[in-house]
Amino acid sequence: MQSVNKKIRILLVDDHAVVRAGYQMLLEQSDKLEIVAEASSGEQASKLFTDVDPDIVVMDLSLPGISGLEAIRRIIRKDPNAKVLVFTMHEDTVFVDQALRAGARGYLSKSSAPKTLIKAIEEIARGGVYIDDRLVQHLAFQKARDEIGPFSSLSTREFEIFCLLAEGLNTNEIAARLSIGYKTVANYSSQIKNKLQVNTTAELARLAIRHNILQA
Repeated sequence: MQSVNKKIRILLVDDHAVVRAGYQMLLEQSDKLEIVAEASSGEQASKLFTDVDPDIVVMDLSLPGISGLEAIRRIIRKDPNAKVLVFTMHEDTVFVDQALRAGARGYLSKSSAPKTLIKAIEEIARGGVYIDDRLVQHLAFQKARDEIGPFSSLSTREFEIFCLLAEGLNTNEIAARLSIGYKTVANYSSQIKNKLQVNTTAELARLAIRHNILQA
């Protein structure tokens, strides 16, 4: 619980400096918020989380190196009570589902009204959860019609590797990016193909395009 006069300390994670500057101007219009650190990658975000101990992390998902999903996983491993708000262009519900599984407390689209970001941060800082209203409706509709899609069977790590495979990265490149072994990636690749009932990486890419995870 935040004290009456204490500002909410924010770690802002986005790979575009101009975008971070814009969000800083927006957030600092509120006398309740303070950006204490900025990160341009998931690796940097994970390190800064330890260094500055923010009240909340505002995290994009599309980052160089490890993805926002993996960065959330690493932060939650360090502190299971960490408060992370995903703020991203990804509006497909599969990303919402995976982000919440990774440990995020909120999910907001960058197409939302600017003041909604402040509202979401304040709600999560109080210990609540905040998800974009439109995305909540989409999730509920899909679950009601049993249309969550094939990716609900994938773990957060599997989903991240699926995305990298679909983008065209090979096993060695994925291993280097995620700092894990070649054999580990190969095993994950086999598990992913088995779960999604495909045989080739090209089929994975077509599946990603069909479900708007990857742009054609």
